[in-house]
Amino acid sequence: MTEYDDIAGIRVAPELRTFIEHEALPHSSLTPRAFWEGVATLAAEFGPRTRALLAERDRLQSEVDDWHRAHPGPIEDPAAYRWFLRRIGYLVDAPATDPIVTTTGVDDEIAVLAGPQLVVPVTNARYALNAVNARWGSLYDALYGTDAIPGAADGPGYDGARGALVVEWVRDLLDRAVPLASGSHRDTVRYRVVRGRLEASLLDGAHAGLADAGALRGYIGDPDRPDAVLLRHHGLHIDIRFDPQSIVGAADPAGIADVVLESALSTIVDFEDSVATVDASDKVAAYRNWLGLNRGDLSERLAKGGREITRTLADDRHYTAPDGTGLTVPGRAVMFVRNVGHLMTTDAVRDAGGEEIGEGLLDAIVTSLCALPGRDEANPRRNGDRGSIYIVKPKMHGPAEAALARDILIAVERMLELPVGTIKIGVMDEERRTSVNLEAVIAEVADRIVFINTGFLDRSGDEIHTAMLAGPVVPKAQLKTQVWIAAYEDRNVDVGLATGLVGHGQIGKGMWAMPDLMADMLAQKAAHPRSGASTAWVPSPTAATLHAVHYHEVDVAARQAEISTRPRASLDRVLTPPVGDPAAWSAEERRREVENNVQSLLGYVVRWVDLGVGCSKVPDISDVGLMEDRATLRISSQLLANWLHHGVVEADVVRESMRRMAAVVDAQNAADPAYRPMCDDLEGSIAFAAATELVFEGARQPNGYTEPILHRRRREAKAAASVACV
Repeated sequence: MTEYDDIAGIRVAPELRTFIEHEALPHSSLTPRAFWEGVATLAAEFGPRTRALLAERDRLQSEVDDWHRAHPGPIEDPAAYRWFLRRIGYLVDAPATDPIVTTTGVDDEIAVLAGPQLVVPVTNARYALNAVNARWGSLYDALYGTDAIPGAADGPGYDGARGALVVEWVRDLLDRAVPLASGSHRDTVRYRVVRGRLEASLLDGAHAGLADAGALRGYIGDPDRPDAVLLRHHGLHIDIRFDPQSIVGAADPAGIADVVLESALSTIVDFEDSVATVDASDKVAAYRNWLGLNRGDLSERLAKGGREITRTLADDRHYTAPDGTGLTVPGRAVMFVRNVGHLMTTDAVRDAGGEEIGEGLLDAIVTSLCALPGRDEANPRRNGDRGSIYIVKPKMHGPAEAALARDILIAVERMLELPVGTIKIGVMDEERRTSVNLEAVIAEVADRIVFINTGFLDRSGDEIHTAMLAGPVVPKAQLKTQVWIAAYEDRNVDVGLATGLVGHGQIGKGMWAMPDLMADMLAQKAAHPRSGASTAWVPSPTAATLHAVHYHEVDVAARQAEISTRPRASLDRVLTPPVGDPAAWSAEERRREVENNVQSLLGYVVRWVDLGVGCSKVPDISDVGLMEDRATLRISSQLLANWLHHGVVEADVVRESMRRMAAVVDAQNAADPAYRPMCDDLEGSIAFAAATELVFEGARQPNGYTEPILHRRRREAKAAASVACV
């Protein structure tokens, strides 16, 4: 039973109250009483409005279900379907004119520059620090230590042969991104800065400057023999480091020891799909890390290389500009914070009627409060230089829900005494009703939007749930080839460009989920900047550095100019449900699809429920490590629920597969001492029960979301663990 403190007519969990009043509020001008009165006011104002919009979701889904019962299978008359969706209010009118985005006060890393974006769980301080520090990354290390180039290092020491391959690869990149006016970076034996220009000495005795003399941004040390030179291409920096005394530099004719790329321009610090925060103590731990990131004093002690080190946020980087003046370059990614959506409530605060308040509302208030020190101009590790707070809002369904998020942010600004427009919003385009009404959604937040982003997993999960009664959906791998997904991805860019988002915010694309397969990422993820996206998600700092290469290969601004002239992707194609013909799927194909989804679901659920791990590298059925978060469960559970509903597979087959895959998942986690094997007591395993419920109750979950079941089961597991410890 949760104990509460009564204050301002609401009830607050003591650990949250202590954190707010003693750690977070001192960075504001508010008294504790004023703060809690503000929370009470916002809960009373937005609680009923949120519940009404959630009821509207249910109404629309019921109407769509009825339509598909009457018109099963593929949509034969797209015009009639569009008319139906407009009649029930699912489709709304787009704004009469565009562009419409007017957001101001946005950092260049978001509004102007194109580059990678990391997403990191707020609950893991070490990962969060690494992600924010991933603004810069060693390209030498990223290539040497991954499969990005063929082979692997021979032995624990430095492998000179592999190092030579890395150097050759990087020299080729330099020739493409920042070429010399004559000759090649391959043949350089010295670099120096002469009268504000970079001069390279070549093997044949010749000297050459840069083809673009303006690419030189600065240097460190003696200009005649610098320790580093800083170049810029497509807005991104390349830092060439010299150290002839190092192992790598000694083998290099020019003494180059490393090439460091500006990598993750921005980072999303996540309170949503990649964390498992189910009660007040979990939320406080997450809020405390976010506050530490904004204060700049978050630290984490860890063992590395046989010794203990302390990880902290990086400082800015300092150079001498070509004209001899000082130059400071940001050392950290600009941070977004992703709040939860409108659905869930939290027992950390109960309103005047005793009901849990919206978790998304509490996030908006507290993450904004904790972001205040990140706005402080006296803070050497402030977040960006424009004084803005960037909140990503996920899982919104259509423009009315975007308007709700906007009004909450306006109310939070007023409560925290912030200038109007301080809190910006990033809109996740991951629900079907947002995708098909994206212009209207953007119009509701046009003066503060800084981000739209597509994502395969959640968007597919919502697609399946919306079309649950249309027919059996195709296997997961085939979803990526369906007409709706390509139209959705293209239309997102089309609308972002047409509404004038460029220059005010980002157009983003989704995650590369395989952190060990960097060669594949290098081969494939250039498609994201080529699509016109100014950013795309990566799972690690190493991946950010390698993905940065794509933004040197692709001029995103030029690509966006090209794309802006094409016809907009068809709305009818976006509205095409991904239903298939089960008669075309063999028994073996069905079995394999069930096992793939069951194993994926179990592998993630067991760590979420038993260990409270919201994001981790989870082996798939072929033992390929995938960075999974809660969106993984949504697509897998919805697909299995769809197949069960339409009789593509029998319930007994799914149950038997779950039992067999539980043993597989147990074996994959056998080396983890904290792991509790499901098969030791399958009937008593809360995690196994949660996975089963996600599948067999999936069709009845609100919009196919997994949060209600996961939160309830995680709380059950925490309670059981507490009893066991007594």
